[in-house]
Amino acid sequence: MTPELTALTLAALLQYVQFALYAVPANRELGPGYTMSARDREPSKSLSDRTARLGRAFDNHFEGLILFAIAVGVIQMSGQNSALTALCGWVYLGARLVYVPAYALGWRPWRSLIWFVGFLATLLMLLTALF
Repeated sequence: MTPELTALTLAALLQYVQFALYAVPANRELGPGYTMSARDREPSKSLSDRTARLGRAFDNHFEGLILFAIAVGVIQMSGQNSALTALCGWVYLGARLVYVPAYALGWRPWRSLIWFVGFLATLLMLLTALF
């Protein structure tokens, strides 16, 4: 497996970890009556700040993961794997790993800067494929 595909696989597994980090406390805080319902209305209780942040970090990773998966797919299918694209893949994964606690703990402005590093790594992979 190429480094880019390895980073993508680990990023997908990170999404599962993020789901657990969010779902477990959300179930405790809201109760299974709400979390197992159709959620037609807002919950009667609010999530704690940290649990809500973990939910937003989880959602945010879906958005970033889509772009990263496209970048890895383009690099793989075009056979343009290089040391640079491998580095970009590891930088993206590293940024996402650090982003979770940064968001959960409310690190400002670091959370946004960490997000931007992963975003730039993905952009650089796409631009490398074009040029």
